[in-house]
Amino acid sequence: MTNKDISRVKELLASPQKIVIVPHKGPDGDAIGATLALKLFLEAQGHFVKLIAPNEYPDFLKWMPNSEDVLIYEKTQEKCNGHIEEAQLIFTLDFNQLSRAGEMAASLEKASAPFIMIDHHQQPGTYAEVTYSDVTMCSTCQMVYHFIENIGLAEKITPQIATCLYAGIMTDTGSFRYRSTTSLTHRVVADLIEKGADNTSIHENIYDTSSYSQLQLLGCALQNLKVVEDLRTAYITLSQEELDRHNFRKGDTEGFVNYGLSLSGIVFAAIFIENKAENIVKISFRSKGTFSVNDLARKYYHGGGHINAAGGKSDLSLEETVEKFISILPGYKTSLSL
Repeated sequence: MTNKDISRVKELLASPQKIVIVPHKGPDGDAIGATLALKLFLEAQGHFVKLIAPNEYPDFLKWMPNSEDVLIYEKTQEKCNGHIEEAQLIFTLDFNQLSRAGEMAASLEKASAPFIMIDHHQQPGTYAEVTYSDVTMCSTCQMVYHFIENIGLAEKITPQIATCLYAGIMTDTGSFRYRSTTSLTHRVVADLIEKGADNTSIHENIYDTSSYSQLQLLGCALQNLKVVEDLRTAYITLSQEELDRHNFRKGDTEGFVNYGLSLSGIVFAAIFIENKAENIVKISFRSKGTFSVNDLARKYYHGGGHINAAGGKSDLSLEETVEKFISILPGYKTSLSL
């Protein structure tokens, strides 16, 4: 954050405000951790805060402190729109284009309140009065930690806030193994543990709560795993019928794409998940090294993200989506060979 940004944030938060905090549609651990942490922090400073998620999020994240206070826009649109209209300040976390808020975007675009953006994705929009954007950061949760630190209130990080921030950093770094994990990340995490985050229980709450049907779905996904050896690529498909057969619930496929990337010699992995309710195929991409899945997702799949982790969607059928994917791979042969 620049000194100008820090001064402006302090001005905006100088007196009690009605604040709305928003994560992106389909919020993950980083988005939920960051928004819950910021909500707890701002409430402790005397502000009146509503956290509105565009849609539901996975059950394995609902143990986090104050998660029961999250409002779901798709369930209570009228109530949520009222909070947005009344807001004196709006924070958007872990996304940088209002379109990433789904149906909620229209209400946000009409809002009269100033926006503060905190995000680590590439190519941020220009809608916010204060834009705290840093693509080198491993997670938005680490950025929220620095946001609190920059305005001089690091001592106000409670065990509950530390827990939320640790959870988001852990999930967005693949348990601290991704390239974006830096020495600074580890220093932040160490401080969060000192401030009360119980790293063992956080890990167990997120990673050790799988249902039997979820593990069966993982088995199905691994059976569907395909490898394109000469292009160092692996991909997984899951049809709607397979999801239904294994009682799919939101969040059940979290991390599945990484199994493809764990194969020796593979530098690019994808998973294609059919969603007949929305008539799309949801896609997640992961890569190693310098191969940019962000560029590929933006060019072909209406998506984006980071160099080594991105997402997108396809309006084609599952079969047609895979055919298109295979057809564009040869164009990346050189970069996949590096």
